[in-house]
Amino acid sequence: MSLHRYQPTDLELWQKKRPQEERLAEKLLFLSADLPLADALLAARQQHCKVALLGIPEDIGPRANLGLGGADQGWSAFLSVWLNLQANAFSQKIGPVLMAGTVQCDDLQHQANDLDVSQPKQLQQLRALCTELDQRVEDVMVQLFQAGFYVVVIGGGHNNAYPLIKALAAATEQPIHCANLDPHADFRPQEGRHSGNGFSYAWQQQLLANYFVLGLHELKNSQASIDQLQQAGAEFISLQAMFTRQQISWQEALDRCIDFVADSTGSIGIELDTDSIELMPASAFTTVGVSVHQAAQYVHQLAFLPRSRYLHLAEAAPARHPAGQAAGMQHCGQVLAALCDAFMQAKAGLVDSHVDAAIG
Repeated sequence: MSLHRYQPTDLELWQKKRPQEERLAEKLLFLSADLPLADALLAARQQHCKVALLGIPEDIGPRANLGLGGADQGWSAFLSVWLNLQANAFSQKIGPVLMAGTVQCDDLQHQANDLDVSQPKQLQQLRALCTELDQRVEDVMVQLFQAGFYVVVIGGGHNNAYPLIKALAAATEQPIHCANLDPHADFRPQEGRHSGNGFSYAWQQQLLANYFVLGLHELKNSQASIDQLQQAGAEFISLQAMFTRQQISWQEALDRCIDFVADSTGSIGIELDTDSIELMPASAFTTVGVSVHQAAQYVHQLAFLPRSRYLHLAEAAPARHPAGQAAGMQHCGQVLAALCDAFMQAKAGLVDSHVDAAIG
């Protein structure tokens, strides 16, 4: 099975308990291990659960894109912080949250560990493993979407945007729209699956309709990628346009992004590559990016759209912190937890009548 269903004992490693305090870890719902997945998801929905958390602990996609590893630790960093936040009147507005678990990646990671990307045949093997991962992510996400969940997906590379888009398009039977806060358009050629071509694969397969890249870095995208992006009818606003030339303010740019993806019918995906955030330990570390507060505003305002169905937080890599792994775990965990909270706060009390009607 593609999903490792978490149970309370799976979270003990990350929990820090304190007398007379209740933490988020203690308020989670878990899937029954005895029921078929579809039935277990329906049972969770019947307990008024609308949001599910899913981890993808892999770094195959970034390495297959000739990048650095480490994104497999993003999920653990998130859990180490988010699980220990306070369960109080603010955090409980969203209602119960489902801890779905993780996509099974261990065997693929093991096969990928010894592959040398400088060797063409081994690079192709790595990209083939990424294709296998695509199918596993899609299998899990289709069922979460069909059950009517809003899903927060954390960990792994931006390669996972493609199976997320594919799953949501399959569940809703129509192409979807995506906003992406990212210095890279991820519209590279279809040369084998990796973290740099998730959106180009989705567009070529007519799964992706309106696509907007916010914070694109003008000098970190090839001309071929920009040309293909424009051929797809996508739009972008660059970091340089906002912050260097000051041709448009951050909020004006965010408003244009929201208007573009919300302009047509169809579900919406919220994509965020954490290498868009300045000084974030990520697969592609940058000192030139947006702030954590701006990233949280982006998530929050897009999550207010009832048709936005998922938040994807990709590429966080704790080992890339200049001070080492421990500092990176804390840094990544805090940022990922803040972005997850921004999504949940927006969804709190927001009823997507189409989704709820489908569940009954």
